[in-house]
Amino acid sequence: MTAVDDRPATGRRVGERPRIGRRVRAMLAATALADLAVLFFSVLLAWNLRVLVDVWWAPRVPIGGLLLGSGLLILVLWLFVLAVQGGYSVRNFGAGPDEFRVVGLASVITVGLVGLTCYLFELPLSRGFVIFSFVVGTPLLLLERYVVRLSVHAARRHGRLLHRAVVIGGPSGIAEVVESLQRNRGVGYHVVGACLPDGISVEPERFPVPLLGRVEDTREVCDRLAADTVIVARGGFESARELRRVAWQLEGTSVDLVVVPSLTDVAGPRIHMRPVAGLPLLHVEQPQAGNASGVSKRLFDITLAGIALVVLSPLFAVVASVVKLQDGGPVFFRQARVGRGGRRFGMLKFRSMVPDAEARLAELAADNESDGVLFKIRADPRITRAGRFMRRYSVDELPQLVNVLRGDMSLVGPRPPLPSEVDRYADDVHRRLLVRPGLTGLWQVSGRSSLSWDESVRLDLYYVDNWSMTSDLVIIAKTVRAVVGSSGAY
Repeated sequence: MTAVDDRPATGRRVGERPRIGRRVRAMLAATALADLAVLFFSVLLAWNLRVLVDVWWAPRVPIGGLLLGSGLLILVLWLFVLAVQGGYSVRNFGAGPDEFRVVGLASVITVGLVGLTCYLFELPLSRGFVIFSFVVGTPLLLLERYVVRLSVHAARRHGRLLHRAVVIGGPSGIAEVVESLQRNRGVGYHVVGACLPDGISVEPERFPVPLLGRVEDTREVCDRLAADTVIVARGGFESARELRRVAWQLEGTSVDLVVVPSLTDVAGPRIHMRPVAGLPLLHVEQPQAGNASGVSKRLFDITLAGIALVVLSPLFAVVASVVKLQDGGPVFFRQARVGRGGRRFGMLKFRSMVPDAEARLAELAADNESDGVLFKIRADPRITRAGRFMRRYSVDELPQLVNVLRGDMSLVGPRPPLPSEVDRYADDVHRRLLVRPGLTGLWQVSGRSSLSWDESVRLDLYYVDNWSMTSDLVIIAKTVRAVVGSSGAY
């Protein structure tokens, strides 16, 4: 039966209002000051660059008229457009892609407004000064926002700047929401409990969060536990009328109402909302598996892999020498893997194990630490001393750049599976084989060897369905950080 837990989740006194709003506003104010400092520096730097260029073809312009007048115009307009576009909105705070999109769009709009203002008021503004201001200012602004985002996510992982949320809906829907939010703590929601509709009974000790009452008690529960967000999960309402009643309960409060649609692992760019006859229709574009194997991605792979092989050739020579001198065995290890469409290919790696590693696999089967079809041992005795270093920093994977050039693999994609793994795939998991496997992927930047089998599959399928060139660039950038930090590797 349903149980009610009156205990505040974090020890806060009942009825005490949260300080999350005040703290977030303080962080937003600090972000605005940081934006101002970045833009002021950009304008000063643009002025000096413009003066440096003007030495060659134009007379120098006095700093008073140009820098103080035009620079002030650019600063004011840029900050104003950032604010209008939601750059200082609580909902976009620390949101990542949305926040960066706002900064980029605001920069483009500001360029247009500056040009229009100069035209309408016939202001003698240097075009070089404007170009330098935005060429310098936009990347610095994005970098500053990225640093702020890292700080916010670090604070959230330590229990600060979190929205206290109550989830309402059906048991399975609530469990799904709680699991997703716990898996991504950086999004900033801490679920303090849940409310179930009448007529639904569960065992409280098996539920992922405390049960606080019925859906009808949502307003009172929020007041009692100082929650600032209500998340509506699937499976809890037979009609839209019941959800409207929840919204009416929260009317006049500072509590946000967030509705989770029955969609998971669908990227934002594939979702478009269009209100029709009072219905918020969500249009979901088709999965992007076909585009993930298209011409543009292939050209991207060939170009970057070719450049990387040339640049890293000295490193290849050093690693090959170390592997050969260690035990006299072969430098490379070639292993059968399954690629796009189930086609097998020989994946190349620098050898990081003893020469007879494959023959010794059977005797280590009982020590497998994986919870799925993979074989993982944290302290595998077959790995050589040099191999441990190579695996820690993924140096052993670099020869796969040759596989990328040959078309067997891509720079970014699902993890390349063994034939024995594919033989044990469930039906849904075969979607991983719709695209070329990758030298890196979401699995690489999300935990590497420490991932569970289910989480690895979920990430690979998410990549297949939601591919974009932007996501590939982001994954490559994150791979560098993961490899340098050697996180999750063994």
